[in-house]
Amino acid sequence: MNPTLAVILLLSAAAAASGQKIEAEMIFTPEKIHNHSSSIVELKDGRLMVCWYRGSGERTADDVTIEASYFEKGQWTPRFTLADTPGFPDTNPVLWIDHDQRLWLFWGLVIANEWHTSLLKFNRADAGKLPFNWGDSIVLKPVNIVEKTQAAVDPLIKAGGPMAARAAKLLEHAKDKYFSRMGWFTRTHPIQLASGRIIVPLYSDGYSFGLMALSDDNGKTWFGSEPIIGWGGVQPSVVAKKNGDLVAFMRDNGPAPKRVQVSVSKDNGMSWSFAEDIEVPNSGTSLEVIVLRDGRWLMVNNDLEKGRNSLLASLSDDEGKTWKWNRHIEKAEAGSYHYPSVIQTRDGSIHVTYSHFAPPGQEKAEGIKHVKFPVEWVMATP
Repeated sequence: MNPTLAVILLLSAAAAASGQKIEAEMIFTPEKIHNHSSSIVELKDGRLMVCWYRGSGERTADDVTIEASYFEKGQWTPRFTLADTPGFPDTNPVLWIDHDQRLWLFWGLVIANEWHTSLLKFNRADAGKLPFNWGDSIVLKPVNIVEKTQAAVDPLIKAGGPMAARAAKLLEHAKDKYFSRMGWFTRTHPIQLASGRIIVPLYSDGYSFGLMALSDDNGKTWFGSEPIIGWGGVQPSVVAKKNGDLVAFMRDNGPAPKRVQVSVSKDNGMSWSFAEDIEVPNSGTSLEVIVLRDGRWLMVNNDLEKGRNSLLASLSDDEGKTWKWNRHIEKAEAGSYHYPSVIQTRDGSIHVTYSHFAPPGQEKAEGIKHVKFPVEWVMATP
């Protein structure tokens, strides 16, 4: 037997024998109002901080704010407002700690109640904790968006058929400077390369494309990458391979089969391969992948062709080629358990927060759930 595999199997057996378990709780009592799209970080002082957006709706309501809570003394604090642009929806917030232990908040300010009108915003706390001491907007010009879009859609336009009109519309939008420069906003954690480059994964519902906001001067200035072109690949989650390649895992908003989509960059996030399906099911819902400190990769994803009632943690020891260990965080007949945010804290524990919605037919109740487990908990069920 391969020595590495033998060690892993022994660890799995030990985890099962020692009763490794998952801990879970709601951050607040679920409500009738919309609570969605959380993000979690471990602060410089060791506390956990979670944020999410809350309001009467998403695109149609203007009372949407970004709320937050700390985990202190064994419990979540009462929520407080972290960002609010009066009269406009603030959505899809992402918390992140950079190499200098600065705390960042990125989010999409929806200007005209449509996702493609979003403006990318950020606040930053240089001390690594609130209050924020700097904030601004990030506006980007996607590189080669016309050329890359045209190369992808020309065959569909020439072939005619049901996809031709959609393809032509994509090309029209790519040539529209305003449309191509607005509507890019966040969902998953940024990463920072050894060089210091900051990469903030973005997407546009106007195209169903991905994009990266890049900074080589510690966040003073930003520029756009080439778009990730594909059929419905959005909300990229980016991880770095040991050889320096970057891999973006995306939800599938495109046609069947519904699978996780993947794109690769070999130039530090500037250009990306065409998004392709892999074997992992995805029901068109957000996912996140992180690199653990021991080099393994962890994915949390809705592993269904349809629905959001199954949330799976998957572990890979070969940089995403295979996912050998899988265990459900949630699995039910109904309900929605989706939009995971994933981190590994200093003690090695995995923390996941996600939207937790009551099943259809029950009284509306939307909240944010937090779970904590050791990596061995996933390995205990091969």
